[in-house]
Amino acid sequence: MRILICGAGRVGQGIARRLSNEQHDIVIVDADADLVDHVSAELDVRGVVGHAAYPDTLRNAGIEECEMIIAVTYHDEVNMVICQIAHSLFDVPTKIARIRAQAYLKPTAGDLFSRDNMPIDMVISPEIAVGDAVMERFRTPGAILNTPFAKGEVQVLGLEVSEDSPLLDTAIDQFRELFPDLQARLAAIGRGKTIYAPRSNDRLQAGDRAYFAVKDIEADRLFEIFGRENEQLRHVVIIGGGNIGRYVAAELEKDRSVRVRLIEADKATAEHAVMELRRTIVIHGDGLNKRILDEANIGTADFVIALTNDDKANLLISNLSKRMGVGRALALINDLELAQLSRDMKIDVVLDPRALTVSQVLLRLRRGRILSLLSLEDGRAEVVEGVALDTSPLIGKPVDYDDMPEGVSVAAIVRDGEVLFPSENLRVRSNDHLITFYELERTRKVEHFFRVSPDFF
Repeated sequence: MRILICGAGRVGQGIARRLSNEQHDIVIVDADADLVDHVSAELDVRGVVGHAAYPDTLRNAGIEECEMIIAVTYHDEVNMVICQIAHSLFDVPTKIARIRAQAYLKPTAGDLFSRDNMPIDMVISPEIAVGDAVMERFRTPGAILNTPFAKGEVQVLGLEVSEDSPLLDTAIDQFRELFPDLQARLAAIGRGKTIYAPRSNDRLQAGDRAYFAVKDIEADRLFEIFGRENEQLRHVVIIGGGNIGRYVAAELEKDRSVRVRLIEADKATAEHAVMELRRTIVIHGDGLNKRILDEANIGTADFVIALTNDDKANLLISNLSKRMGVGRALALINDLELAQLSRDMKIDVVLDPRALTVSQVLLRLRRGRILSLLSLEDGRAEVVEGVALDTSPLIGKPVDYDDMPEGVSVAAIVRDGEVLFPSENLRVRSNDHLITFYELERTRKVEHFFRVSPDFF
């Protein structure tokens, strides 16, 4: 598929990298010639220099042959105009826009982004996506990943396997015997630099990253089994008062038992935070300054969240906070090489904002009735929630570990609102929602499971 990406910043680069790896024909447009040269050379994509909202620039970029346009410049209004021009002049089938300002996303904006008004097929808001992901980590601090599926009925949790885990060296198909009432299922194993779908005789090892699908109300019990108490966090310090930091602080303020302090180096941004937030204590200062951290009582904090625009600063702030006594630390990291340093620096959770945005875009690219998608471990694997229609080859078949193709595992089935986990007696029915993990190389196979017959329409 030919895809035109307007904006070569961090978000645009992240999307371009992932989509080019999937062999899509990518063209990236930006007014910054140096940035375009850098991105096109590093990612081996075609680059075009120019204002992305000008019809001639889009025409030079080959928009007339594009099936999708993704507008992710720094300016919401420019992104809107790009999509409008792509629709009105070039009839591009799929238009995606990055929208940051909350004023455009509030219910009071109505159906602004619709074909009859502003013809945008998908709005992506990286700030909200990251903010929601931070809140999920706040609610489950013992997890390295927590993402809801099936309208929140199922959680996909990532847990590190410790050396004293009761599940060590136990065949996966024996988990049910050890914990017969546990409503959870191992969907994937991350080991070293790989991630794969398990088979029934596989065993967890110390240091593995275990990805479970668990019924929402059973999550705490899964934490207990892994020796991780899902403790309540009452004192939170946020470093960085930009859009994401203010969003997270506002969400935390809804729980009156949580005390929030926010540190921001830029005076104007700090003043903005003071005006916008009600119960958060805002401190103007450098998050790498020990005196400022002391002022925020970092030593007694349960959770520090480093959300500045500087990856290195986020790593150092998190590490310094851990040394000063904070319970857990989360760092926002865009650079994959820097993210690999997090374990050595004793950082509990690393969040990659580009991965969250890419997951939203990929949802538009996947074929079949796929309702939601989560990209895992730098795009090496995915988890989707898909609907098995009458035409699915899975209808009437079991989907236990050894029933599925290599590289694929079904983590849970949602049927008429009930969460079920695969077993030898469970068969797939039409309209079942299957939460499915697969290694990236198995994408086409999984799309086939959720294919849509022409009769569906």
